[in-house]
Amino acid sequence: MKYAMVGITCALLLLPALVAQKKGEPITRSVQGVVTDQGDAPVASAVVQLENTKTQQIRSYITKEDGMYYFYDLNTDTDYKLHADRQGASSPTKTLTSFDSRKQVVINLKLNKK
Repeated sequence: MKYAMVGITCALLLLPALVAQKKGEPITRSVQGVVTDQGDAPVASAVVQLENTKTQQIRSYITKEDGMYYFYDLNTDTDYKLHADRQGASSPTKTLTSFDSRKQVVINLKLNKK
């Protein structure tokens, strides 16, 4: 009984430290993917735009030869809209919602001719 009380007391003393450590962790995530054409080939030099729906701030990324894009340091409590454009072709807009709890999200974008 005496040892049980010591264990419980130690646990209660450590609990605030464990909670503080959780609060101190960064609350961010990333999104990446590949931009492809209608034939599923990667598209270089496509402009991928990421819009923060709270602030309307837009970040852009130009894809390399492999068609990859990558955005990091995104708030987990914010929704984001993504789409890609290149030479008159655009992808449908995709949404990364705050309900998606993944830390690393993959959203591929396919360009459609206008």
